[in-house]
Amino acid sequence: MSRARREAAPLLEVRDSPLHGLGVFAARRIRKGTRVVEYLGERVSHAEADRRYEYKDAGDAHTFLFIVDARTVIDAGVGGNEARFVNHSCDPNCESVIEGRRVFIEAVRDIEPGEELTYDYQIQREADDPPDVDAIFACRCGSGRCRGSMLWPPRRTAARAPAPRR
Repeated sequence: MSRARREAAPLLEVRDSPLHGLGVFAARRIRKGTRVVEYLGERVSHAEADRRYEYKDAGDAHTFLFIVDARTVIDAGVGGNEARFVNHSCDPNCESVIEGRRVFIEAVRDIEPGEELTYDYQIQREADDPPDVDAIFACRCGSGRCRGSMLWPPRRTAARAPAPRR
């Protein structure tokens, strides 16, 4: 296949995922450092994002929201593209990059055709999270490095050294 034809071939395909619902898969080889796709959708305030999902079942962790900064959230459920289907992994092959208030999914290693694209969602914990928040945001990536949750690990309090004996 010529280079021009290869570049015209689709880079991604959305289909059923063994990780969760739909996923995004490489239709051809993707080299490390490639900006694979921009995360698109309606840009709204945090208050509007909260309002939109206020009555959503607390046990349903499925949303298409991406926090850009302190003022802006992208709701890919409105005007979003295939980037909204990139699933979480604790050992991802991509990462999210925010540049100029735009969000891109970028390959952190070479990705082979047919391989599912993933990035670490790094969902932040909140003071008012329910006690079962880790179960709500359970991770099933299956990697040897799996944290078991799409959330950042809880902050650990520093262990106190035992007092010296005298």
